[in-house]
Amino acid sequence: MKSVYFVVGARPQFIKAAPVLEAMKAFVNITVKLIHTGQHYDFNLSELFFQELNIPTPDYQLNCGSGTSVEQYVSILQKLSEILQKDKPDMLVVFGDTNSTGAASLCANLMRIKLAHVESGLREFDKNIPEEINKIVTDALSDLYFCPTQTAVDFLNKSNISGKIILSGDPVLDLLFANKSKFEDIKILEKFNLEKGKYIFATCHRQNNTNNRSALESILRIFAAAPLPVLFPLHPRTKKAIVEFDLSNYLEHTNIHIIEPIGFWETQSLIANCDKVLTDSGGVIKEAYFHGKYVIVLDKQTEWVEVINEERGFVCGPDFDLASKYLKHQITNEPLKHTLGKGDASKIISKGISDYLLGI
Repeated sequence: MKSVYFVVGARPQFIKAAPVLEAMKAFVNITVKLIHTGQHYDFNLSELFFQELNIPTPDYQLNCGSGTSVEQYVSILQKLSEILQKDKPDMLVVFGDTNSTGAASLCANLMRIKLAHVESGLREFDKNIPEEINKIVTDALSDLYFCPTQTAVDFLNKSNISGKIILSGDPVLDLLFANKSKFEDIKILEKFNLEKGKYIFATCHRQNNTNNRSALESILRIFAAAPLPVLFPLHPRTKKAIVEFDLSNYLEHTNIHIIEPIGFWETQSLIANCDKVLTDSGGVIKEAYFHGKYVIVLDKQTEWVEVINEERGFVCGPDFDLASKYLKHQITNEPLKHTLGKGDASKIISKGISDYLLGI
């Protein structure tokens, strides 16, 4: 009997892990356990997603909490190493590019445990971005690479990494393909006093925006001046930054509709029924692409280059003039090419894990 431990810690990882954990149930010869680092511990960013995506209760809670990247790395390394030393699993599976991902990858390497990376091969080519460092660390240490796009596969092949590379697609899209009825209901629009196609869905939480007063104020100005009302689920990190930078007056602007962070399915309904999307979130970029919504990227780059290449979005960064220009842009009528996945990523990933462990 082989054993595989999945490590999650933040909202994007819960969503990616949910369909893969479900797909792993088909492999009865593999014991699966779930470790939650506690990087996201707020109910609306953690427990809510476990409930609505039917993710099993974690076998281990590390309770590492917030803090600097160094503090999170040290805490995860210390607590995770104790579990791995005791249980000695055959493989650790990590997702995406958070501090939980990077720290767990380093821990697996130090403990000589095989490592699989879901969402490998993506790059933003800026080492000032914390997520980029975690991408680099994890891909340098992995044994099994699950790439969401052909671009990611090509990058890893050019990098001459050692390990098995599999083009899987993105598992988050599996949830969307399989559960369309959950976001087709427009009753949620009444909850937030919205009209279909007459609002913009927006998010902002990346550190290079929330740690920079000028960038954050520019983004809030974009929201305030947008041609349609902007629905803005406010991330705790962003809320704290707005208060610290004395920008709270924007939260009272009539064009910015602030709501608490919401669950996955409500998010999908709101994206599916909006006009356009403003975001610095890689996950929301993918989701907007799936729903056929034009996305204005409030970051200076994106690893999801397929979205830009297919003219489904534009990278503006926190640039008021550029964002204002592309808020008027009309999306292409060309059909989606589904270059981010076709709804079978979880099956490909779970089979890839099984085959690797069994030497197939």
